[in-house]
Amino acid sequence: MIHLTQGNIRLNAQARDKTEAIRIAGSLLVDSGNMQPGYVDSMLLREKVANTYLGNGIAIPHGLPKDRELIIQTGISVTQFPDGVQWNQGETVYLVVAIAARSDEHIELLANLTDVLDDPETVQRLARTSEPADIIERLTQPRDGGSVNTGAPADAADDFAKWVDVALTGPAGLHARPATAFVDIAKRFQSEVRVRHISKVANGKSLVSLLKLGADKQASLRIMARGVDEDAALDALAAAVRHGLEDETEAPTAGFAAPTLTLQARAIAGIAASPGVAIGPLRHFRRERIVVAVTANDAAHEQTRLQQAIATAKLQLRELHDEVKARSGGARAAIFRAHEEFLDDPDLVDATQRLIVAGHSAGWAWRQSVDERALEVASLDDALLKERAVDLQDVGRRVLRLLADTLEEEPASFAVPVILVAEDLSPSDTARLDPAMILGICTAGGGPTSHTAIIARSLDIPAIVGAGPAVLHQAEGSLCILDGDAGNLYPEPGDGDLALARQAQHEWQALREAERLACYQPAITTDGHRIEVVANIGGAAEAEQAVAAGAEGIGLLRSEFLFLQRAEPPSEDEQFIAYSAMTRALNGLPLIIRTLDIGGDKEVPYLSLPAEENPFLGVRGIRLCLARSDLFRPQLRAIYRAAATGPVKIMFPMIATVEELCAARTIAEEVRVELGAAVVDIGIMIEVPSAVLMAPELAAHADFFSVGTNDLTQYVLAMDRGHPSLARQADALHPAVLRMIDMTVKAATAAGRWVGVCGGMAGDPKGAMILAGLGVAELSMSIPSVAAIKSRLRAQSLADMQALAKRALACQSAAEVRAL
Repeated sequence: MIHLTQGNIRLNAQARDKTEAIRIAGSLLVDSGNMQPGYVDSMLLREKVANTYLGNGIAIPHGLPKDRELIIQTGISVTQFPDGVQWNQGETVYLVVAIAARSDEHIELLANLTDVLDDPETVQRLARTSEPADIIERLTQPRDGGSVNTGAPADAADDFAKWVDVALTGPAGLHARPATAFVDIAKRFQSEVRVRHISKVANGKSLVSLLKLGADKQASLRIMARGVDEDAALDALAAAVRHGLEDETEAPTAGFAAPTLTLQARAIAGIAASPGVAIGPLRHFRRERIVVAVTANDAAHEQTRLQQAIATAKLQLRELHDEVKARSGGARAAIFRAHEEFLDDPDLVDATQRLIVAGHSAGWAWRQSVDERALEVASLDDALLKERAVDLQDVGRRVLRLLADTLEEEPASFAVPVILVAEDLSPSDTARLDPAMILGICTAGGGPTSHTAIIARSLDIPAIVGAGPAVLHQAEGSLCILDGDAGNLYPEPGDGDLALARQAQHEWQALREAERLACYQPAITTDGHRIEVVANIGGAAEAEQAVAAGAEGIGLLRSEFLFLQRAEPPSEDEQFIAYSAMTRALNGLPLIIRTLDIGGDKEVPYLSLPAEENPFLGVRGIRLCLARSDLFRPQLRAIYRAAATGPVKIMFPMIATVEELCAARTIAEEVRVELGAAVVDIGIMIEVPSAVLMAPELAAHADFFSVGTNDLTQYVLAMDRGHPSLARQADALHPAVLRMIDMTVKAATAAGRWVGVCGGMAGDPKGAMILAGLGVAELSMSIPSVAAIKSRLRAQSLADMQALAKRALACQSAAEVRAL
């Protein structure tokens, strides 16, 4: 830890404004030899792109990453302004903590600073003290005396009467994924839940609060519960901790090892994060600046905006989770479940609500609350837990983007493929990258266990992390070599180095090129049977992307995207414009539009849907459409109008009974007649067991079936696919689910109907082969899975896949099926 001395402290300072205050605070660091004078200017530039006000009268100005070469030695100064300085509108600062950091030596001091944030009396005392020693003592002596160990939690007067001590069993401590699992379980009980680790106590239903415990591997936790079901809560939580809290290890990346590169050029060494060799021009990543108002007059309106933004962000995260899971497996997608849990964090939401009531805008209040908690998490000792601060900021930006007044400096699109360099990339930043335009990634920060690194591997993008600030100073557009296997970036390669790198890259590129060229070939098996491979999409722009990826149409358009992030439902004309834009992009390929599927795990605040004890068994899917003709009829009108511009089919979600299907078809026919539109095929989603059992009767009223394996799995097995303890068992390859699909296909075939599958199972290579063997005619999946699934199906015979499916139906567990 760095030493804070009297030479780094100035008392009774006066400043006319924020700029003068920063210059005063920065001059202490210049005078003490911590940084060059130019870094003060960098501190002022950062204020234009970020708010360094922490809250409770404290600000922490620091410079931009690109100017770190101006730092001579890590240091911190504290300047006291007893009369206060206006930082931004509505923000008065009494203590300015200026930071010049080349490494993480200042983190422990900042950890103590975050404790001060929760203690207004201490801030006021330090703002008026005449003794520098008071400030030094408070910021360098932890409130708990600095004890750090993994022994049993200490008894405290405020502990609940009912508690149990357990030790963490996971390899990485209580980081985001196991903490998410713990919170999910705790929230199922009415009792209050607390967790103690040594002297720190956390709200057991708050993800951020748990992360702030800093509990690393094998740490001992005291789980406490108080309430009507306290015994059951303790039993469930203790058992989950002993079981491991779903702390899965990541499967190794499949593939071959690239040749070792020995180059003559100067190397910037980092940490290997994703294998492969990239050669191309360097491009610096620029994240947009999100601008929000500081204050707002209507607190109720701001609270509604916050609720809408959080609900929309949740849906985005669920769709991102499903896409990454289908492409790369549950372990790599799990971070987005943790991200969603951040949005439900009661401490975070309550803190934001308090700031809104105090007169701030929803955007400002949210940013402030997220920044405070991210700083607390970043101050933890454990390196893995520190990385979760990036995840919290990522979630914060996702919601903040939805609350923004304006977005400035939107990152430019890439005209040519590039090697992307950044200080760090959030998981969402990385997941949105187009692999076709990103040759490689190199970040100054981060580690190989970061979720950014995991997602880079899932996208098959060579990546290096933790390369240090030197990578941020490389010239834009300069030709570089990135060796993801060794973890080196070569910014100035010679001709000989380029030749060696291209040779090492050749086999990788050949394989990728073969797959790309074959993506447009139909999925025809070796014995001449064709399976249609189409895509699931959730927005208009993705229709063209699906075609470019080799999809033969759209098997599922999630029309909910039109109903989110708005104050009222979309008009008929607005929906027509969106649907017809897709038919034009598809240029004759089929488009299946699923009517509005909201309820259960999706929320739209402006619909004012009543709270349900079990929304997955409540008013969702077709039930909502039948109950809200003001939503259903305009959507049907828009779909029938769009059908005149290209081949469109209608699909009703969550059909459970024949009566529901007939009622929906009656309304659709009334709309069609009113418009004088042509007849279109109408199909249904098979997502509940009753639909499977009634499939012969439903086939008399439906033109096709599409099995939603995600929902069907959880309804058949009675396991929420997002449940922290059960998610691993909620496997669509379970024989019970496969037998349901088999029954569906047989009923449809007998009635002359075809069956598709649009759940995650369709994008699983083994799942796709079993489905084809069961007689499924269409597989609809996330866009990145299309080429690989088509390639896998082309290499099989239908006879072999039928034999595989028959063996799978005879298995007793999902594990047996996956072992076939």
